[in-house]
Amino acid sequence: MPRLTAQDWAEAALTAIGERGLAAVAVEPLAARLGTTKGSFYWHFPNREALIEAALARWEVLCTDEIITLVEREPDPEKRLRLLFTEATAAAAEDPLEVSLLATADHPHVAAVLRRVTERRVSYVATLFEDLGFPPEEARRRGLLAYTSYLGHTQLAHAVPETLPAGKERSDYLASVLDALLRRD
Repeated sequence: MPRLTAQDWAEAALTAIGERGLAAVAVEPLAARLGTTKGSFYWHFPNREALIEAALARWEVLCTDEIITLVEREPDPEKRLRLLFTEATAAAAEDPLEVSLLATADHPHVAAVLRRVTERRVSYVATLFEDLGFPPEEARRRGLLAYTSYLGHTQLAHAVPETLPAGKERSDYLASVLDALLRRD
């Protein structure tokens, strides 16, 4: 069996958070899930809080940095915005992690990461609107509106999924949301 890394532990913690919330980050159950002992955990982390910090840092990379990097490959800013919105919304609908983190926003480590990630995401989307010719203040407002729409879709996809359109209707609906955000009237 290959030696586990700190990243393996962080990803297992993220899975646990997505399944049962922050309280599910416990050393013994994670060790069992990974097929190892608590000693492996203590090789990488001094305590549970350090693992939570590592897991949150990993979430930030996977669900913000890597998505922005992927989207940036598209040269057209409107296509980047559409790709970002549809990809991020679809990914969040499949994975309960974001909803679980939002539910524990009062935890100091979670709150700090959510603040940083939210600012990064809203700023990035605002930049896309600026690239489309919107003045900075208006671009920021539209970026915030797009992000709140994303969060609302994410919450509904987990709490009351039948309220959202499915299949092609979902794609068409998300396109219409972006059409409204891009309108210049």
